[in-house]
Amino acid sequence: MLMKNDFYLSDRESAVDLQAYLTRARRLDPEGYVRLRAFGTVLAIYVAPIFAGSLMDSGPTVLGLRTCELPEPIEMDVTVAISAVLDRLARMLAGNIKNQKDLHVELPPTVRVPWAGIAPPRSGWVQAEGDRGLIAESTLTQLAKDGINEVAENLPASVGGPIAARIRGEVWGRAIGFDSPVPMGAAFVAAGLGFLTEGEAVAVYLADGWARLSSSNGHVLAKVARNH
Repeated sequence: MLMKNDFYLSDRESAVDLQAYLTRARRLDPEGYVRLRAFGTVLAIYVAPIFAGSLMDSGPTVLGLRTCELPEPIEMDVTVAISAVLDRLARMLAGNIKNQKDLHVELPPTVRVPWAGIAPPRSGWVQAEGDRGLIAESTLTQLAKDGINEVAENLPASVGGPIAARIRGEVWGRAIGFDSPVPMGAAFVAAGLGFLTEGEAVAVYLADGWARLSSSNGHVLAKVARNH
């Protein structure tokens, strides 16, 4: 299979689901990008609502991940503006979808963004032990709200970009608890991307310096908190 920059979705529901996910991602990062990777019939869709800005920066890195089934196997690894994919999905859904060819998504050329070069582990994930292995949805939702309030309280309206980035980095990079490797930013991204369902317990997995929150709606992958 040749590497592609276009694909077919399985059905209208898949297009609506992808549109909703990327709309939430763009709300968190209006100028954001999405990485689409497929090696077979599973499309992995990564976004980076929180990223420090360079591979050498010490700030937090928090990625969102959803997957969808494709109707045919392909090989693809492209990174494009979220807005570009949303424009194409909007045109698709506004049309009359009668068959598979109407579910075709052709992407612009791939672009280089720093976070796309950061690859979370694809294997070796182990659920955290004991009480650390599950977090209640209500706890993550409250942590996200607390973090948003803390950022707002410490971020003067006239503050410059570097100072604002440092404040957000300090809040979102801090561990959610003294014995947890999960950064506050993971709770914020899980809530912002619509991954939290009321009453659900979200599983926590660890692998090689990364923590992962996995719910029924998606995954959040984050570099482990620096101060856990």
